[in-house]
Amino acid sequence: MDSQPAPGSGDYVALEARYGARNYQPLPVVVHRALDCLVWDVEGREYIDMMGAYSAVSHGHLHPRLVAAARRQLERVAVTSRAYYGDTLGPFLARLCSLAGFDRALPMNTGAEAVETAIKCARRWGYRVKGIPDGQAEILVARGNFHGRTSTIVGFSSEPEYKAGFGPFAPGFRAFDFGDMASLRAAAGPHTCAVLIETIQGEAGVILPPPGFFRELRDWCTRERVLLIADEVQAGLGRTGRWFAFEHEGIRPDALVLGKALGGGLLPVSAFLADAAVMDVFDPGSHGSTFGGNALAAAVALEGLCVLHEERLVERAAERGPYLLERLHEVQGAARPLIRAVRGRGLWAGVDIDPAHGSARRLVEQLARRGVLSKETHETVNRFAPPLTITPALIDRAVGVFRDVALAAVRTASHSA
Repeated sequence: MDSQPAPGSGDYVALEARYGARNYQPLPVVVHRALDCLVWDVEGREYIDMMGAYSAVSHGHLHPRLVAAARRQLERVAVTSRAYYGDTLGPFLARLCSLAGFDRALPMNTGAEAVETAIKCARRWGYRVKGIPDGQAEILVARGNFHGRTSTIVGFSSEPEYKAGFGPFAPGFRAFDFGDMASLRAAAGPHTCAVLIETIQGEAGVILPPPGFFRELRDWCTRERVLLIADEVQAGLGRTGRWFAFEHEGIRPDALVLGKALGGGLLPVSAFLADAAVMDVFDPGSHGSTFGGNALAAAVALEGLCVLHEERLVERAAERGPYLLERLHEVQGAARPLIRAVRGRGLWAGVDIDPAHGSARRLVEQLARRGVLSKETHETVNRFAPPLTITPALIDRAVGVFRDVALAAVRTASHSA
């Protein structure tokens, strides 16, 4: 009897297209396995991962210490809910608070859940501590923000595609221009309880703050008795060459949102951190999650923090990030006018594409065909955020392919002009 041929990439793409919701437009790469900075599809083709699952795979795919920690914990207990104490959550929270410099941490699952936790905490702090009349608290958010996909969060997004058809939205948010203190002061009011802000805007295209902005923002929040909440779901845990991106700005926020890399590339783990004076507005029953802080997640996240420290992955990002940016600037010089700008910090870069000369989506499709995985945002920016374990040799290979693809796009545009 003839054996059936093994399913190929087209078969798996067809299955997702047939049975999956149409809320994503993936690149036509069907991942079968991965290890560290490399990925292989079902046909065995090799790719360099220059995206790192939006920083979720900062440790590299299937880091052996994290896999071993998960296996050890799976042989004991994985989930019991927070109805009981466990022997993994406390050690994880203690290590996380020590690293970040906060009194307490509240564990959740996804980054969006951690942001929702921050919103609830800020509002309750506004009512109970600052004395804002009940139901009138307002939070300032930056235009171009990306804090998640819940109905509350998309309601204060400035991107029409994120919110179209999902209203009505929750009130209590006012927008200002990222990096512009005059705009922020104009948006503030007597019932402002917090500023929720990404230290670097990732989804907007890896947008860095102007020099001095966060120092001025920190001083303003202190004077006005407003909480400064830093969303470092993507930027935190070494991505920018420091443990936390706010360290580049010489400030300390009142609260911190973490996720993605916290799960070590194995599990969804997030956390909201603050000092007791802020966090203690929560009392039993006021907030929670069945899976938040589960034993398996805590064990993996604790080992992930140890790996980041002991294997000097934060320092690697600080050392290799400038090299990645240098190589990308070289491509910019060769591929004008296609590439308008290159910006970034640590192992996190955004390459700004001029839509009059090319498409970021077409570039990432061409890169994938040549064995390099990246992702576009808003059709105008190619993002690169490889695992922090990436080597200079792999950076050279990936950027070399990007150079070839960019130069080919420039030639195509000039021929059609």
